[in-house]
Amino acid sequence: MLRFTLPLLALLMPAIPGAQAQEASWPSRPITILGGFPSGAGTDIYARKLAEPLSQVLNVPVVVEPRTGAGGNIASDIVAKARPDGYTLLLATAGTHAINAALYSKLPFDAFNDVTHIALLGDVPNVLLVNPQKNPDIRTCQDLLAAARARPGQLNYSSTGNGASSHLSAVQLSSAAGIDVLHVPYRGQGPAMTALLSGDVTFFFNQSGPSIAAVQQGQARALAVSTERRLPPLPDVPTAAEACGLPGFVTSTWYGLIAPPGLPAEIQARLSREVTRIISQPAFRDWLVTSQGITPPVDPSPAAFRKIHEQDIASWAAVVKQSGATVD
Repeated sequence: MLRFTLPLLALLMPAIPGAQAQEASWPSRPITILGGFPSGAGTDIYARKLAEPLSQVLNVPVVVEPRTGAGGNIASDIVAKARPDGYTLLLATAGTHAINAALYSKLPFDAFNDVTHIALLGDVPNVLLVNPQKNPDIRTCQDLLAAARARPGQLNYSSTGNGASSHLSAVQLSSAAGIDVLHVPYRGQGPAMTALLSGDVTFFFNQSGPSIAAVQQGQARALAVSTERRLPPLPDVPTAAEACGLPGFVTSTWYGLIAPPGLPAEIQARLSREVTRIISQPAFRDWLVTSQGITPPVDPSPAAFRKIHEQDIASWAAVVKQSGATVD
């Protein structure tokens, strides 16, 4: 019996510890965090801020690589189909993995199931902006609404793309306030912001990070923030509920770190643990709040992230339906 058992064990054992050895040695080479939006976008800024301390604790380079296009779907698809070995990650958003699920008639990946959740990274509000030089008379949200009502269909706004959160925030505002305004989509945050600064559009619901910088530099005027509470870096800017007379108006998205489906549990746990430690540090949290206007997550765990992700797919589907936006 022993003579037959030992050779059999010798054949089986290499197949079992191979994967375990790979996980135990992880990471042994550079890790790439893909982003679906250009350099300088909020996701890119966050990914680069996270990459440096993450590379230090993991003792390997962590490289940030934008793969832009199709509303973030190109990067999302690459990660969804990548090897689940812990070397390819994505800084995902509610846009790429909740809004797009309803916006696009067909995606090359499953926005919920083709994911291993690593950590929720924060809640990202939008800021309602106008150009103070081009529209000196629009100093408050009520001024904007009055101008829109006086000239139905003549005021316009930029967005980072059809169905993006900047578009859907404006749709929610126009619906709640009963105004008729024209949507002008652009390819990303940079061109949409340029349209505002050049006077091509009247207003823009931009993400908090780029908005804060533009307001502090005097390039844009902030009329309202899309959160329940005012943002610490913009303490004089009221909420949309306060400024626009729209009780309960709240619209924001999230950032999260994900990996391909099937990531080994040991690697998922290690990544989640290290990322949580980094974003929980006082200096990092201070950067999030004061520089980016991002609310740090109360619970960044994979389980909490997964739950919020699932809920947001349903809630954003309703907003997309209301907007009538579709992309093929």
